[in-house]
Amino acid sequence: MKILITGGNNAKALKLMKAFPGHFVLLADYGDVPSIITENYAFATLGVLNKDSIAHLLLNYCITEAIDSLIPLHDYEITPLAKSAVLFGEYGIQVLTPQPELIESYLSIEKNTFDNFVVFIHGECIFASGGEIFIRREDELSGVFGYNLPDDELKLFTV
Repeated sequence: MKILITGGNNAKALKLMKAFPGHFVLLADYGDVPSIITENYAFATLGVLNKDSIAHLLLNYCITEAIDSLIPLHDYEITPLAKSAVLFGEYGIQVLTPQPELIESYLSIEKNTFDNFVVFIHGECIFASGGEIFIRREDELSGVFGYNLPDDELKLFTV
């Protein structure tokens, strides 16, 4: 599977790579990005940032690069991509965000650095950096969420 993680110039994106061993991870960001390609991952540029057409830009990029799954880390990408997830799905691209109507409840008011993160795909926890076992959540819950302690409220893991 080929996974695109946006915010690739940020350390949080690098942390996420350990959640996907055995998959090729493309770390991408807007503007200048170092051109590094290895067997398991690469860095790439998404070009010039245009927040008004973010979903269109990322859909074109995902189709061109044969991306299977997209993990948006920039906070300004979350809502437009959640609203466009059905369109991405028509091209076989899975967008890991909560449902659009749930996003507000998972946003953090202040920028937070989390000790841990957890990845959910359709309610199933596929990775928790703290080693905890998370019980299945709502079937529609997808995305990367940060937490410090296992009992904390999960918040979107954004840059």
